[in-house]
Amino acid sequence: MYLKRAATIFLAAFAFAQAEDSQPDVQFVPLNSLTESLANVPYTAEALPQNDSAQTPYGLPRELLPLWDSLTIKQKAAQMVMVYMTPASFMLEHEFGGYLVMKNHLKNLDKFTDNIRTVNENMRIKPLVAADQEGGYVNRISVVAPQWEHTPSAKQMRAMSEDSIRALAKRIGAVLDSVGINLNLAPVLDPAKDSRGKNSFMEESKRSWGEDTLNAPKVRAFVQGMRESNVACVSKHFPGYDSWTNSDHQIAVSSTPRAKVAKNVEFFKTLASDIPVTMMSSVSFVRISSRPAVFEPKIVKMARDMSPETVFLTDDLWGVSLRAWVSGNERVRSKNYPAKDFRKLVRTALMAGNDMFMITYPQKAVEMVNYLAALSKQSKYYRERIEESSARILKMKYKAGIIK
Repeated sequence: MYLKRAATIFLAAFAFAQAEDSQPDVQFVPLNSLTESLANVPYTAEALPQNDSAQTPYGLPRELLPLWDSLTIKQKAAQMVMVYMTPASFMLEHEFGGYLVMKNHLKNLDKFTDNIRTVNENMRIKPLVAADQEGGYVNRISVVAPQWEHTPSAKQMRAMSEDSIRALAKRIGAVLDSVGINLNLAPVLDPAKDSRGKNSFMEESKRSWGEDTLNAPKVRAFVQGMRESNVACVSKHFPGYDSWTNSDHQIAVSSTPRAKVAKNVEFFKTLASDIPVTMMSSVSFVRISSRPAVFEPKIVKMARDMSPETVFLTDDLWGVSLRAWVSGNERVRSKNYPAKDFRKLVRTALMAGNDMFMITYPQKAVEMVNYLAALSKQSKYYRERIEESSARILKMKYKAGIIK
């Protein structure tokens, strides 16, 4: 009976989407509700108080129910958006769930920390404040102090002992924590070898922690060190970036066989209980689907099956490649992107099963929240998808101590 009702809701939502904008020809995979899945995958003791929380909406801890019940659907949708860092007034007005911090933001530390402090003191739900601090070439804290101009890359850390990695990550995490950053967009779990056995793009750039699950203890040491400094981690880019094309700038395609993709996924799966957030890849794995992984329900479901409670984060949805794929036009003019295509992009990311949408264009983040709220009024399916993801984000923040 439940499956029949869910199918009816899903088909109605799909019909609405087809009527509003032309969707790519694809069979979407509806997600099971989180409430139902909790019957088989209970929260761990660390994640949830010992009570009957599984009976609450989406398995929310009872401590969060007053907050949850007070939120409008628009406020719940806002939790799903991670926006490029903006002035505190903009953040407070729109109540986004996350900030994206780049190196240029950290050049003026007084201004940066004042902005974060104002947001944290005045927002009901503190945001995730995220930065890419992988080490090596991707080193956001290089502008914070001279001693951090050079930090070891993932490839270099692979050669270190677990104790040394943990101690280093704890020191770097303390720097992030001191300026208000609570989420590190690292480690990179993309494979060191491509499907032909050659060094991958991520390996050549020294960003990969390798593809062998024997490296998992060293990655755990990195994650644990960050956690000890109040910084949560993000694994990326599921199911394993092995294309030599920069997917930020153009459509990237991987012809990796399914068996090799499944092998790459094992590294993510091994560490799923240690890392609360996973970023989806923008690469198209054509042996599975012509869609970019972040837009492909089968690939997002593959990630969800390995970890029902993980928050799945998109890469920048304003990236040229993703917008080009949605519009079917390789030449995308960022300032004049059609509103119809933008709505399709948001809806496709939602229907694929992603929880949190990153976007580097603040005004489009406002449009994104408004459109998600409008979708929730059109269909129960959309509303449940938004609530499911919002609840998952709130639980992640609660477990990480961001929501006290």
